Amino acid sequence: MTKKTDKTPITLLCGYLGAGKTTLLNRVLTNRQGYKVAVIVNDIGEINVDASLIAKGANITDTSDIVPLTNGCICCTLKSQLADNIEKLIASGQYDYIMIEASGVCEPMPIVQELELISNGKVDNVVGVVDASRLVDEFAGGENLLKKDQIEEEDIESLLIQQIEFCSTLVINKRDLVTEEQMAKVRKVVQALHPGVNVIETDHGNVPVEKILATGSFDFDKVYSEAGWSRALEEGELGGHDDDDDDDDDDDEHEHHHHHEHEHEHHHHEHKHEGESEDEYGIGTFIYYRRTPLSRRKFARFVNDNWPRDIIRCKGLVWFADEYESAYVFETSGRQVLCGPYGRWLASCPKEEVEKFLAQDAQARADWDNEVGDRMVRLCIIGKNLDKKAIIKSLDDCLS
Repeated sequence: MTKKTDKTPITLLCGYLGAGKTTLLNRVLTNRQGYKVAVIVNDIGEINVDASLIAKGANITDTSDIVPLTNGCICCTLKSQLADNIEKLIASGQYDYIMIEASGVCEPMPIVQELELISNGKVDNVVGVVDASRLVDEFAGGENLLKKDQIEEEDIESLLIQQIEFCSTLVINKRDLVTEEQMAKVRKVVQALHPGVNVIETDHGNVPVEKILATGSFDFDKVYSEAGWSRALEEGELGGHDDDDDDDDDDDEHEHHHHHEHEHEHHHHEHKHEGESEDEYGIGTFIYYRRTPLSRRKFARFVNDNWPRDIIRCKGLVWFADEYESAYVFETSGRQVLCGPYGRWLASCPKEEVEKFLAQDAQARADWDNEVGDRMVRLCIIGKNLDKKAIIKSLDDCLS
């Protein structure tokens, strides 16, 4: 087994364009603690602008510490190149740490998956850098900051959600550009999307190096399970069933598990390369839960035509009437929508396998329905000023 001291820790830096990643990188490279840091920059474009900005900002004349990756995403087309670069940097023995700056239009989860495979679990920290004023614009009102020729608005919102949700350290930069009232709203959104994430509020990328390097803070399963949607589904309903709901919701208090353990999912993404709780700011969470299947046609029409704009994040299991054997994962980030197969329902397996599993899992026995087994629709919905009754009615109208 590889000794911990033999590992070169890797920090992944993610953040949308203009959030302040380059400024933060410069601070790391010019650290006075004596850390020798190699930087891999994934800048999608014909000219690697970030690498030159880093060298200039850090007053570096020898740019051999900066390795550019261009014309592709490190989780898609540049896997082998990334692996080669990491191996060479580690083999050189010159560096204490490796920092990787992801392109601003890349989601962090698939990149981390590749890094975990390439580095044999040496990912030390995943740092999301977000612009406070951008968060205010997207989630707490304000003027639209979208510039012409940038990626579409729904992609920005989705990327911000993914970057907040899947990191071990969240740096909210440019704090000086927003009011305390606006920042309070931002904190509530962050808390709903990723409860308990380590948040650093700052300006001009002024973050202590020890908060970024050698933190030992990243654990894939822990970060995944601590996302707001995951925690809400795991803990059960947060006041999410309506008093007027049908009696079949009486067992909502139980925690419902699909029989498969979760696999690290790779969000299939396209790059455009250029419990009910509600706080004073209207940020709320609730669970929609039914043991009746959805009509695929009705559900698709609702999602495509009338999905509420106030839903920031939605994720969970769905069950379609025309496919009784398969469970699906449905999720939205802002206005981006994904729905894909998750595996078979336990109820569709041979009787002997079902009985064996239920005998070993007390919670699964408690949740088991004599008619439908473990089949269910169970969605965590996070949003602002949610009309819960209307959302529940719209989803109920999609039931088969």
